[in-house]
Amino acid sequence: MQAVILAGGKGTRLRPLTSALPKPLVPLGETPIIEVVLRQLRHFGFREVIVSTGHLAELIQAFCGDGRKWGLKLRYVHEDKPLSTAGALKLIRGLDRHFLTINGDILTNLDLRKLVDFHRRSKAVATLGVCERETVVSLGVIGLDEDNRLKSYVEKPSYKYLVSMGVNVFDRRALDYIQKNEFLGIPELAHRLMSAGENVMGFKNQAQWLDIGRLEDYQAAQELFATPRGRARYLRG
Repeated sequence: MQAVILAGGKGTRLRPLTSALPKPLVPLGETPIIEVVLRQLRHFGFREVIVSTGHLAELIQAFCGDGRKWGLKLRYVHEDKPLSTAGALKLIRGLDRHFLTINGDILTNLDLRKLVDFHRRSKAVATLGVCERETVVSLGVIGLDEDNRLKSYVEKPSYKYLVSMGVNVFDRRALDYIQKNEFLGIPELAHRLMSAGENVMGFKNQAQWLDIGRLEDYQAAQELFATPRGRARYLRG
């Protein structure tokens, strides 16, 4: 299978770190995030990777080259104008019937083979990797009825919910729902597919996942990569 690394974002949430570096080259310890992703892709059996670039594309291409040092075949597409995560897919020629997309700024130990196998079995047009997160509200949360009588008072409640991991598998048919040079994100594409009656699945899993584009997650990832045991959980090959 092929994989597409979505690496065109500007990384505004990590500024000033991303003023001179594209977000996929931000390091975890001594290893840029995109190298972690590439090594994982090779570990799970991917051989061809397309990197979709935008901001500071020349630095990403200079670092990754043709992918030979990781046992991969790399090629690149470039957004002349921002197209977002789904719009960029329309630029790619020669995609397989099924292909994986992964954001170039996430850290996860998700088994990508299991995600792909699930997608194929489900015969979906798109399968989104999803995991559970929990948020604790650090206040007392009040519930009132329509007459302002107290219905509930919960101190520091926690809420669990499912979130998109930024790792997906698509059937090539999904590209039919994207216009050329259209600015379109994967969330909007998913809504478009569902509205058309297409089968869109979620792959629930217990994998660890961090969104490196968020400063708090980036700091957590740095702490993980500060120890050999932490690095070994993510740095394959």
